[in-house]
Amino acid sequence: MARPVWSGALSLGLVTVPVELYPAVADHTIHFHQFERGTSDRIRNRRVNERTGEEVTQDEIVKGYDLGGGDHVLVEPDELDEIAPERSRRIDIEQFVELDEIDPWFFDKTYWLKPAKEDFAKAYGLLLQAMDRSEKAGVAKFVLRGKEYLAAVRAGEGVMVLNTLHFVADLRKPKDVMGKLPELPKPRPKELDMALSLVDEMTAPWKPEDYRDEYSKRVEELIKAKEAGKEIAHEEEPEPSADVVDLFEALSRSVKNRKGGGKKPEKEPKKKAAKKPELTELSKADLDKLAREQGVKGRSKMTRAQLEKALKAS
Repeated sequence: MARPVWSGALSLGLVTVPVELYPAVADHTIHFHQFERGTSDRIRNRRVNERTGEEVTQDEIVKGYDLGGGDHVLVEPDELDEIAPERSRRIDIEQFVELDEIDPWFFDKTYWLKPAKEDFAKAYGLLLQAMDRSEKAGVAKFVLRGKEYLAAVRAGEGVMVLNTLHFVADLRKPKDVMGKLPELPKPRPKELDMALSLVDEMTAPWKPEDYRDEYSKRVEELIKAKEAGKEIAHEEEPEPSADVVDLFEALSRSVKNRKGGGKKPEKEPKKKAAKKPELTELSKADLDKLAREQGVKGRSKMTRAQLEKALKAS
């Protein structure tokens, strides 16, 4: 079982629940050590004094803010901890918002929140049910590893989910990154209709398990082949397709190819249950799962009431 990366208290008004924060995403990136080519000598990074060239231990290092001109303000790690003593151990919910009001642009990392002890399960469960029924997310701030984060706390998968969010000041507008965009001509009606047809032909239920990290898989195969003294065969690049100058023709061919060779994934057959559960007693996560099993369309954008209505009609 994973270890918590943070522990403290979730605060909502006068209600305080001690909680632990766990990462919800695992890093499967393949990591390599560095070696000098032609040798078995490892390359290591060391912290050294740039004037003397001598190695410096971690407890001898302080932080310095560059003022320019070679001048710095030196700050001790303890001094940074002291300026936010409360916030570093609390997740304070300041308000609630509709979850779909938060643009995906703001989302960063995902964590699970659990009560620190069984004694706090009742208060935790009450807040979880309130978030689930209201379909709202609590907006909060907290400090993790010396940095303050904006966060959204919501219900999901039967537990509380905490998503760290970017502050507005951290987000870069398209014009700030790419400069001036070219004037976008208005599409012809028939081109737009054909583009919409292509989108419709390529629309299928969201199944995240169908998507895998193919590059990491190839890296693993390369490592195994080199370990065994073999050479791995590389796939040849596909022949480039003939250029199609006319946009409408290109869209038409794409739609035709989808209808001919690229069939839509078949919908999962509806699972018949011996007896339907009482929908009003289920959490929104359970309703989402049931709707997915029964192939309810548009379920991801439905409110709790709409999910119940759709499930009753299915």
